[in-house]
Amino acid sequence: MRDVLAPESSRWAAVVATFAEHARRAGFGLALTPLIEHLEVFERVGDSTDIVRKEMYDFTDKGGRRVAVRPEITAGLMRAFAEHRPPTPWKAWTVGPNFRYEQPQSGRYRQHHQLDAEIVGTSDPDADVEVIALFDGFQRRLGLRQRTLKLNSLGDLAERPVYVDALRAYFTAHAADLSEQSRQTLSMNPLRVFDSKRPEDAPVLEEAPVVLDYLSPDAAAHFDRVRSGLDALGIDYVLDPRLVRGLDYYTRTTFEFASHALGSAQNALGGGGRYDGLVEQLGGPAGTPGVGFGAGVERILLACDAEGVLPAEAATADVFVVDTAGGQDALVLSAELRDAGIAADRAYDGRSMKAQMKAADRSGAALALIVGADEVAGNEVTVRSLRGERGEQVRVPRDKVADYVREHR
Repeated sequence: MRDVLAPESSRWAAVVATFAEHARRAGFGLALTPLIEHLEVFERVGDSTDIVRKEMYDFTDKGGRRVAVRPEITAGLMRAFAEHRPPTPWKAWTVGPNFRYEQPQSGRYRQHHQLDAEIVGTSDPDADVEVIALFDGFQRRLGLRQRTLKLNSLGDLAERPVYVDALRAYFTAHAADLSEQSRQTLSMNPLRVFDSKRPEDAPVLEEAPVVLDYLSPDAAAHFDRVRSGLDALGIDYVLDPRLVRGLDYYTRTTFEFASHALGSAQNALGGGGRYDGLVEQLGGPAGTPGVGFGAGVERILLACDAEGVLPAEAATADVFVVDTAGGQDALVLSAELRDAGIAADRAYDGRSMKAQMKAADRSGAALALIVGADEVAGNEVTVRSLRGERGEQVRVPRDKVADYVREHR
């Protein structure tokens, strides 16, 4: 886990604000859910995955309840939907930390932050396209260009056993060529073998049965409509029949954006898909469909670094108030300027004029507002330029300072 301080934190704020604006334009409302849920919320949605089996922080609380710190956001949102039953289609976005006891890697810590958007209550394939378009537009707005959208369909839950049986037979026949970890995964859920990034598994995975060959007519038609919707919006994609995502609840559409700029195996910016049985598993109405995605803030910022976009901007003030009169003029003037929409900083502890001017230079402010005994007596402020013609200064009446600053900052 790690701390994020200014000015780096300004980039986080910019990422979240950009996502929030894109979500708002698409009709999504902010939803906030607890960090801690009953353990069953997560066990029901992925008990064959490493995320739930090995990486989840879970414990017994003081009331004897088995609870978990969330490893991912979607399950908690669907629990909230099942509990509160908002009108459908429910379009929600959120942001917050997730916790996984996993090996730290590039752009992923044991506490990592996720942006998330979901549409619940419609099986329309256009909803799949809309969440993908939201994610795509958000990345483009940040300036990310070196990326690929990978797309797949896992079909419906009712028909999946046929495909899973075919996978089991294939992987069992090639078990000697799989890693020990993948052989263990095979015994629980053959589909999860695709999660492996181990080099020794790659040749076996490459020749595995393809899920697209096992789609029902309805699932195939749904996927065709998703693809035609992306084509209509001009969103490029590549088919990846081995894209299964990391949790068990996905059905039909799955997708992931990968960054070429990161140049490593850990290059996923985020992804998601459809999960038409998840709400029912969490106590909601039977047959409630849903689709959404999650995106890692840390990984997105790494991609921004790699592409040279969204640099950190130092927090700067418009003005820096220098007070040598020894009264409360710095306090009052700073407050007045902030109320007027002007970013104002100041020094403390009755420091010397020289020390305060050094602080003014470090602040990045364009102007220093000097209040000394003469200025107090004349109800004025001396405004000194800290940029361009440095040292140039003028006396301004106290009640005109805000107007002057707006004109010259």
